[in-house]
Amino acid sequence: MKITRIFSDGKGESHFQDIEIPLIDQGEIGFLSDKVQVKELQFRKVAADYDYDFHHAPQRQYIVLLNGGVEIETSSGGKRQFQTGEILLVEDTSGKGHKTRNLEKKERTSLFIHCK
Repeated sequence: MKITRIFSDGKGESHFQDIEIPLIDQGEIGFLSDKVQVKELQFRKVAADYDYDFHHAPQRQYIVLLNGGVEIETSSGGKRQFQTGEILLVEDTSGKGHKTRNLEKKERTSLFIHCK
């Protein structure tokens, strides 16, 4: 399963990195990853005109897009679009951060899973 990591390097620049999470065949119940320890989760809804300038992630967290897409821009100039169902691992808790904006003019919901 592919997820996208957003992280800061030693100079404070944010970047994207694609990560593959291995899934193991568990028979009738499907394919599962190893367990990931988490601290808590939050549900989030943002307004249709959401367009947030450079900011840090408040903590290391997974973000699952439940409906609606986003465009994220890193401080190093990378831009990517993410759609409903995609998963991000956001780790740029320091440095220059990243920008986020809705792809469509509609409310968007997501799930934040805070890491330990």
